[in-house]
Amino acid sequence: MNTSLQVWAQLGINGISVGAIYALVALGLVLIYKATEVLNFAHGDLLVVSAFSAWGLITVAGLPFWAALLLTVALVAVLAYGLDALVIRRIAGQPQFAGVMLTIALAFMLRGLVSMFFGPESRNYPTPWTGQSSQIGGLAVAHLQLVILGVAMGVTAVLFVFFRNTRLGVAMQAASQNQLAAYLNGVRVKRVNSLVWALAGATAAVAGVLLAPITLVDISLWFVTLKALAALVLGGFGSVPGAIVGGLLIGLIEQYAGVYMPDGSKDIVAYLVLIAVLIVRPTGLLGEAHGRRV
Repeated sequence: MNTSLQVWAQLGINGISVGAIYALVALGLVLIYKATEVLNFAHGDLLVVSAFSAWGLITVAGLPFWAALLLTVALVAVLAYGLDALVIRRIAGQPQFAGVMLTIALAFMLRGLVSMFFGPESRNYPTPWTGQSSQIGGLAVAHLQLVILGVAMGVTAVLFVFFRNTRLGVAMQAASQNQLAAYLNGVRVKRVNSLVWALAGATAAVAGVLLAPITLVDISLWFVTLKALAALVLGGFGSVPGAIVGGLLIGLIEQYAGVYMPDGSKDIVAYLVLIAVLIVRPTGLLGEAHGRRV
């Protein structure tokens, strides 16, 4: 294989695996926004909680990776449910700015609690695929990259089936489109909204546990939320398919920018894309213009 083509293909594989993480994070953000119209700036800190919890369960408690993953998902889902039921629900009916400020405050609180309990040091934990890779067509493919892609596709498929074929999933969709109409039809909107937060927390936990072995278990893991926001804007804010497409595209753009653009471009290209999309096509690739619900 031609060297330049091989590099291009290798960057594509890396970009898709990283973009799958961005897509999972963006998916959690869009689920919460569609259900409650709250842009959850604490979502990235749920990743931080997930990564440190998994580290504790694997390296301290000695649990197998998959058991630690399941326990972490359950823990963060319960935490997210509680955040909505006990905190976010209290500002129902308030301007969106109140939700932004409250979730920012929750983000700092969660980050501070994790730092107090675990300490600020970076760390890592082993996975069943650590250090394992295969050669496919002359390309080095880490097994963890394949796992990330497979899990992201699996989570997306499960959510698709859940929202299309279960009563609770249909109720969540109804509540996200018109809360009053859903309530008048017997949907327990407050409980459903809390369950949406739990579902989003579970996706954040999966993303955090899979991303941490690549980027290290660190407080700065919350920065992934900023990349996910760029993915949301690119794909179409409020669009579930847009969140997935946007996440994959941001991952690819970052990887190619790191090689084919000037030094430092990789760190800022996601935000340049965000600004460009807001100027040229504010609705994103798959979004639609719509008015605010009243």
